[in-house]
Amino acid sequence: MPTAMPTPIPASPSSASSGTAVWRTRLLVAGLVLAALNLRPAITSLGALLEEVRTGLHMSGTAAGVLTSVPPLCFAVFGFAAPRLARRFGPGAVVLAGMVAITAGVALRSFAGGAPLFLAASACALMGIAVSNVLMPVIVKRYFPDRVGTMTGLYSMSLALGTAGAAAVTVPMTGAMGGDWRLGLGVWAVLAAVAVLPWLGLVLVRDRSAERSAAPAVAAGADTAAAEPGAGLRLGRSRTAWSLACFFGLQATGAYITMGWMPQIFRDAGVSAGTAGLLLALIMAMGVPLAFVIPRMAARMRHQGPIVVALGLCGLTAYAGLYFAPAAGAWLWAVLLGISNCSFPLALTMIGMRSRSGAGVVRLSAFTQSFGYLLSIPGPLLVGVLYQHTGGWGLPIALMAAFLVPQMLAGTFAGRDRTIEDEALMRD
Repeated sequence: MPTAMPTPIPASPSSASSGTAVWRTRLLVAGLVLAALNLRPAITSLGALLEEVRTGLHMSGTAAGVLTSVPPLCFAVFGFAAPRLARRFGPGAVVLAGMVAITAGVALRSFAGGAPLFLAASACALMGIAVSNVLMPVIVKRYFPDRVGTMTGLYSMSLALGTAGAAAVTVPMTGAMGGDWRLGLGVWAVLAAVAVLPWLGLVLVRDRSAERSAAPAVAAGADTAAAEPGAGLRLGRSRTAWSLACFFGLQATGAYITMGWMPQIFRDAGVSAGTAGLLLALIMAMGVPLAFVIPRMAARMRHQGPIVVALGLCGLTAYAGLYFAPAAGAWLWAVLLGISNCSFPLALTMIGMRSRSGAGVVRLSAFTQSFGYLLSIPGPLLVGVLYQHTGGWGLPIALMAAFLVPQMLAGTFAGRDRTIEDEALMRD
């Protein structure tokens, strides 16, 4: 990791002193890291305690499958709204609202007396995660244009750390608090509340007109943004955009199946609840170093296809192991799944690389993540249905492996050295 802090795009032509710029940069980096730490604990903490939540709220396997499908549904629906909200209020204010929503949702669902209220509170938290998901690559592209790989790696590494940490400590922490799953889930609201602080500071010191001038790509409704090459792109006609959305959606399918069901797979194979949580933590922890390395590696390559294929093959090997020897090789399968799940930071990096303009990245990020998450919705639900009706994990695991084949094909196509602006020129 570089020791020198990257310099952001100035907030306005009349930026104050260099000291103010450095302070703002540090606050922005802190905000990115803390936001990323909070983008998955609401999901992986639930995965670690899914059996207890199902019992406490009297959920069937199908209902639990619906619950594990809620994250991508919320990400798709609210992801579409993120660019418009950013144009209206500014990206910093939207991320701030996202952190507040995560805090409120995670806290409130610990008081839920039934499945409907639990789902509603979870949806509130996931709404905050959704808008932040879309805007993180945008903020990186606008404020750190010469460090996209490095800053995406830092953000992705923090996201993986939060994901792994929640998976690892939720079960033992719940046990230490008396075994109440409500406390085990609700405690993560504290981490989300901490993430509110740097974004609140950035919003309070921001001059609205200066931010519009600093981030024309986010303020796409302004005249300056309309002049950017990516502002008027029709992504529905872009093969690169669709292939990137398919790649993103299929990797998200695998990720949410893993976060929602993998601890249960291990527990049904005879692994204890605490060890199953640690195995999920290991899967997510693999992303801590790799999420920093892979984006930097990808940013130096003209074609990211070889990385896509290598990650997919790791996943196929892991699923084969889970099918034939889930408990005996559990730690090895967890390592391989963790490597395969690093398709997420790779997809984020490719979003930044497949457009030459900030406005293009805004549109491509929203398009890719929203359509991608829509595509990922059926996967966790299908796993729950198959699990309930077959009573085992053979068919669900085969389904998980099957998803990796089109994922590798779509990712290889999306990894070609071209931009959405290039495609628009070729059509014209």
